[in-house]
Amino acid sequence: MAASLWLSGGGERLLRLLRAGRSALGAGLSLPARPGWRHLHGTWELLGTPGIKVLMPALSPTMEEGNIVKWLKKEGDTVNVGDALCEIETDKAVVTMESSDDGILAKILVEEGSKNVRLGSLIGLLVEEGQDWKQVEIPADAGSPPSVAPPAPAPASAPAAPSVSAPPKLQHQPGKLQIRLSPAARNILETHGLDPSNVTPTGPRGIFTKEDALKLLQEKQKGKPSELKPVVSPVPAAVPSPSQAPAVTSYPRPAIPPVSKPGQPPALGTFTEIPASNIRRVIAKRLTESKTTIPHAYAAADCAIDAVLKLRKELAKDDIKVSVNDFIIKATAVTLKQMPDVNVTWDGEACRRLQSIDISIAVATDRGLITPIIKDVAAKGIKEIAASAKALAKKARDGKLLPEEYQGGSFSISNLGMFGISDFTAVINPPQACILAVGRARPALKIVEDEEGNEKLEQHQLMTVTLSSDGRVVDDELASKFLETLKANIENPMRLALN
Repeated sequence: MAASLWLSGGGERLLRLLRAGRSALGAGLSLPARPGWRHLHGTWELLGTPGIKVLMPALSPTMEEGNIVKWLKKEGDTVNVGDALCEIETDKAVVTMESSDDGILAKILVEEGSKNVRLGSLIGLLVEEGQDWKQVEIPADAGSPPSVAPPAPAPASAPAAPSVSAPPKLQHQPGKLQIRLSPAARNILETHGLDPSNVTPTGPRGIFTKEDALKLLQEKQKGKPSELKPVVSPVPAAVPSPSQAPAVTSYPRPAIPPVSKPGQPPALGTFTEIPASNIRRVIAKRLTESKTTIPHAYAAADCAIDAVLKLRKELAKDDIKVSVNDFIIKATAVTLKQMPDVNVTWDGEACRRLQSIDISIAVATDRGLITPIIKDVAAKGIKEIAASAKALAKKARDGKLLPEEYQGGSFSISNLGMFGISDFTAVINPPQACILAVGRARPALKIVEDEEGNEKLEQHQLMTVTLSSDGRVVDDELASKFLETLKANIENPMRLALN
């Protein structure tokens, strides 16, 4: 009855327009504002402007999520292909995201300062020029945070097996004091079904130890109540209902020591939690993967750099400013050219020998360590290497590196000599096979022979270099020969001009 009345009131015309497609609606035809239309369809989305989705892109090979640092366009601005839309902090640097479409920025869905935005998440909407950007349609799933995984549904209860029953798990109850358990204590408590809540832990920082659990077990076997001092449980003001109680996993870790409060003097044992940036998290992940999956081998050599220091002073007279590290980069590139079997990477299944010698240099920034790349180092002179290293280091500290400036590389160098470090070992940056750790120059006495064959003591400037190599592709013999050749190139810098 209601449907026949609606059709008699002009509904047939509306259905013809609806069948004609959406283009008819966008061509200037409007639907009558009838209550029946709103009631039957329940939304005005058919009258909105379709949007072009702007998604969080992958701006580096290892990027899994990013932070929106700043929007460079505001809603209503005209956007052309190649225009800078926003600045995104990746796991490597702050990169400018460029638009791949023409149009008008209609809606910013992820505001500035948003963190941990997953790849492929909807961050904004564009509309074509000439369309009403204020009426852009917002997708139904735009408001749901993509980085938050939905809670796993509770598994269906299965019939109890009559054979073996698992030991009961200790569950945290709201209102009871949470206790930290050592692994051995946890195993004893679960196996014998003991409750540690009425016993005062004797371990450091309130840990319930194995000895506490054994004593509790002995009391239970004797049938006597525990003589230990019971723990005073705080009385909650109001016990939340089961529907309001937060879900807590077994053995939740309590805030011991407690978090310090701003504006108040720190109490004994308090700490301040510092959120990790994307770069810090990725560094932690990649270092862990490197140390646990790559068989690191180490070899070290002492190099006399007297000739390098002398040549550096002579170049300074001609206003050519280069550092010792620039000579090391050049010497390493020449050595890799002489020994191409070290200029390799490992892709998980095979070794790849690279034609170009691209050296990654480690640069410390406020956000973490990053390794910009000097491309084709063997073909560059010392002066060009110095200019490239200085420019890349500045861009790295400013967070302005482009993806192609830190992705790839065939060999890495990390120099801590400027911090007074004599020698150290570095972690390989996969898929590269080697990294060279460079220490400071230090004076040392060395026995040498004069022209007449007499031995005498002379002071030299020595520098220790340590090679970390992937044993799967660079064995000990090859690593030793590489260091021997590198030492000869550093101690005789005139060789660098011949390559």
